[in-house]
Amino acid sequence: MAPDATDAATSGFRIDLSQVKPLSGAKVISAADDPVLHDLMATHWLIAHETNAPQSVVADNAPENTYAQVKVDGKVVATLYNGGSSAMTNLAGARIGKLEDPPGLSGPDLAQWRADNYARLLGGTVEKAPTAITQSQWTPRESSSTTYSREQLDAAFQAMLAEGQKASAQRQSSYLASGAQAGTSADFSA
Repeated sequence: MAPDATDAATSGFRIDLSQVKPLSGAKVISAADDPVLHDLMATHWLIAHETNAPQSVVADNAPENTYAQVKVDGKVVATLYNGGSSAMTNLAGARIGKLEDPPGLSGPDLAQWRADNYARLLGGTVEKAPTAITQSQWTPRESSSTTYSREQLDAAFQAMLAEGQKASAQRQSSYLASGAQAGTSADFSA
């Protein structure tokens, strides 16, 4: 008996059913029964549904947030941003090594301090960008808290379940309606 095309395509992925053993002692649990999973799912649901999150946030390292560039021999080796973050080539990073930022500096002041030190350590120059801002023009990003009360987590978990049940009911309704429109039915009670 020759194997058909399906057998040939799946021959490397066969499971010998005689070797399959039933799980013993396995117990199906709900996410609602696992407090850690319950809270994790609720926290992520709350974060995803946060209504006071800004709709359009420009990344700190977006071109329009460039503070300055450090150039060595005419080549850009580091870019600094208004928020104080920086990006540099691997070679520049290796040459700079571990550079400790002074405590209390942030934003454009930190960007300027880093630019000056990178240029000094790399033997380069600092070219301030036209998009550079002053410390007084800079607004630090608000940090968002992901700490929620027990009541918030429980309410979010219930809302998440209700949302899932509603979506499931809509899919089932859509599926049943599509079968009725096609004029087909199936009897699985046989």
